Amino acid sequence: MADINLQEIHDTLVSIAFEAGRMIMAANPSDISMGSKMNSADIVTETDQAVEKMVSSRLTSSYPTYAFVGEETNIPGVTKITSAPTFIIDPIDGTTNFVHGFPNACISLGFVVDRIPSVGVVYNPFQDLLFTGIRGSGSYMQRNASLPDSSEYKGKKIRLSPKGKLGNLSTALVATEWGSERKGDNFEIRARVFRQLCATNEDGEGGSMVHSLRSLGSAALNLCACAAGQVDIYWEGGCYAWDVAAGWCILTEAGGIMASGNPGDWEPALDGRVYLAVRGAEGREGQKEIVEELWKVIGDGNRMSYAP
Repeated sequence: MADINLQEIHDTLVSIAFEAGRMIMAANPSDISMGSKMNSADIVTETDQAVEKMVSSRLTSSYPTYAFVGEETNIPGVTKITSAPTFIIDPIDGTTNFVHGFPNACISLGFVVDRIPSVGVVYNPFQDLLFTGIRGSGSYMQRNASLPDSSEYKGKKIRLSPKGKLGNLSTALVATEWGSERKGDNFEIRARVFRQLCATNEDGEGGSMVHSLRSLGSAALNLCACAAGQVDIYWEGGCYAWDVAAGWCILTEAGGIMASGNPGDWEPALDGRVYLAVRGAEGREGQKEIVEELWKVIGDGNRMSYAP
């Protein structure tokens, strides 16, 4: 990776993110056409497609020898993520939020080498909130990010770092999503785990009594919230590499860890589709323990399974 300029790639991705943000904000969700993929909860819009086309054009022009994987142009069962340097992007992560006018959607731009997330840029244009990370160089959050550097309202780049030690699940704020698959074993596991996480641990209920559950509607933004220490853990199944590649880099550069959302796997594949993110903690204290505690809630015999 010595001949790959990660800082240059980062700067290019930030520029692309701002351009994509302008395209997203120019769209009127009530006027755009949309369709569905798997079902009515799995939405795609013409804006998703237009943004991906712009991103693909700029990246393939600037880096013609690097591979490109995008949500809207991937071919299920055919598109593969190899060890080659690869841009992995989601033009709008949080499309359901976007079509409802709920201001929590983003563009997620990841760059991976040897299948390791190496640059991550996640930008929410509705809030002008930017998260970035470069492998080995840390990760950052910036508000009012697109304003000129001369503006007094432009936010400072805040380096994301471990907050403090983690407690157990009873002190955790947990991010998760319902996903678009609303039947079958995966859905039943998800619903049962949600209930057990929230239920009281009194009167024989045996619940974890977490502080609460949060759903931002975007895997990338959930990962960034975890990286920023705004939530303690994020458990998810069913999303794809383009949902997590950028946020994964930002998380790990902030001292967080990514394990599998299925019990027993400490080294999940980039495209493994089941993930458990844990925020950074001082001395990494409590990270391993809270992963194992959540795995216990899931249970050894219960594993979410999704097609590649």
